[in-house]
Amino acid sequence: MLSVNNLSIEPLFREVNFRVPRGEIVTLMGPSGSGKSTLFSWMIGALSADFNAQGELWLDEKRCDTLTVEKRGLGILFQDALLFDSFSVGQNLMLALPAHITGQRRKDDVQHALHSAGLAGHYASDPATLSGGERARVSLLRALLAQPQALLLDEPFSRLDKTLRASFRAWVFDAVRARNIPVVLVTHDEEDIPPGGDVIQLSRWQ
Repeated sequence: MLSVNNLSIEPLFREVNFRVPRGEIVTLMGPSGSGKSTLFSWMIGALSADFNAQGELWLDEKRCDTLTVEKRGLGILFQDALLFDSFSVGQNLMLALPAHITGQRRKDDVQHALHSAGLAGHYASDPATLSGGERARVSLLRALLAQPQALLLDEPFSRLDKTLRASFRAWVFDAVRARNIPVVLVTHDEEDIPPGGDVIQLSRWQ
């Protein structure tokens, strides 16, 4: 369970509360400037000193808002793939693997991930040669290979065309649910909301 308790970020919003059970996806919506991305920055521990935040972040029995970025166990996926074009696809994914995974298992895990995403054979590919949808899948794989305990999705579908957006969205939802982790999705598009999923509406500080 991922929980945000009594979070206020001045001057954006106040007293935001929500819970995300494992395997569930909660959607965060609101007008531009309401603080959705800022909330994510607070959750991962990268909030600008320009903001004053009060609140608590919990992951199961662990309070996370007092921990360093590395110890929070949160992954994040942005609009842009943010791949390193000087590295191959496989090398990009290898960077995400935890340090305790060593030797041949590192390459095996990456190859398995690529196969699961329909990208078998792309281990040595140059990221610049991939389509937008392929880059998006590699970006998600990189986030998941880091073995996050929860995942934040910051409008990851917004740069894709309508057809590709629908298929990638379905693949993302299946992938994160299979890992049984809590997920928070920021979007402006109601079509991105998982069927039956909870929606949190952010509004500006009054």
